[in-house]
Amino acid sequence: MFGGSTDNPYFVEKYGYGSVISFACNLKTYVTISQDRIGFNQDKHKYILNYSRREEVSTIEEIRNEVIRVVLQHFSMPPVQVTLTSDAYSQGSGLASSSSYIISLIKACTIFLGIQMSQSEICKLAYELELKFNPYCGYQDPYGCGMGGFKRMEFMGKDRIKYEYLSTDFFDQYDTHLIFTGVTRNSRPILKDVTSNLDKVKPMLDILELAHQALRVKEYDLFLDFINQGWYQKKQTCDSIMENKSLGEMEQELCDDQSVLAYKLCGAGNGGFFLAFSGKDMLTTDLKAVKINVVPDGVTGESI
Repeated sequence: MFGGSTDNPYFVEKYGYGSVISFACNLKTYVTISQDRIGFNQDKHKYILNYSRREEVSTIEEIRNEVIRVVLQHFSMPPVQVTLTSDAYSQGSGLASSSSYIISLIKACTIFLGIQMSQSEICKLAYELELKFNPYCGYQDPYGCGMGGFKRMEFMGKDRIKYEYLSTDFFDQYDTHLIFTGVTRNSRPILKDVTSNLDKVKPMLDILELAHQALRVKEYDLFLDFINQGWYQKKQTCDSIMENKSLGEMEQELCDDQSVLAYKLCGAGNGGFFLAFSGKDMLTTDLKAVKINVVPDGVTGESI
């Protein structure tokens, strides 16, 4: 919601501090790990991986899916079958799907191997593993997904992270929607561009502080206005955030719709989902919107 790109490790290194306000919602990623007794895993010693495609390989190093490869390598997993699914479009969606899958897969591996890890330990490991294939990964995605709830996170570098869980009363007063743009993208080139313009990111912190204060005193109209201000400032950080022409057309429709009180594009930009807010049951846009809610849980799992 606020402070995006200030969680960038290069920003935190340069300025010594970053902070975001974000929430985990009721759209989930699901990971299952199983191992057969007489079949591909035990007999043929194959790893079977199912996501948007299917892989059948003999070694972890051969796995093409970066998320699965780095996690299985870390745990030195034996041949298993891994399945990834989710409640929403995941690839290039701006919904932190890579981080969410890594967190879920780490949790699944710990259950499979009988290892105990706390939620914060899982988040820390997820961040370290994602950096192996995405050097521009920020702190927000793994820690935001893994810890759950509506919260402010502050980043001081060297894995020093402070959490402040916030009242969810705002979400009781307004409806929260995701609107798919129909555009998916690779976030890394955008994040690379933002990293080269960190001075343009710094004003995001000022807006975050004002928004946090408005939230504390329950001035929700002002809080919504700061969401719009934050989105305007986000667009100033990188030209490619709204590079796709169709995004501008959708944004204009949201801007013109009086039932939409505030909106922003999720994630790095240039595709994925718009996050929009309206009064309770008041949204009238013709765009296909899915209502979402805040959830307190982070990563969960069980053995069957």
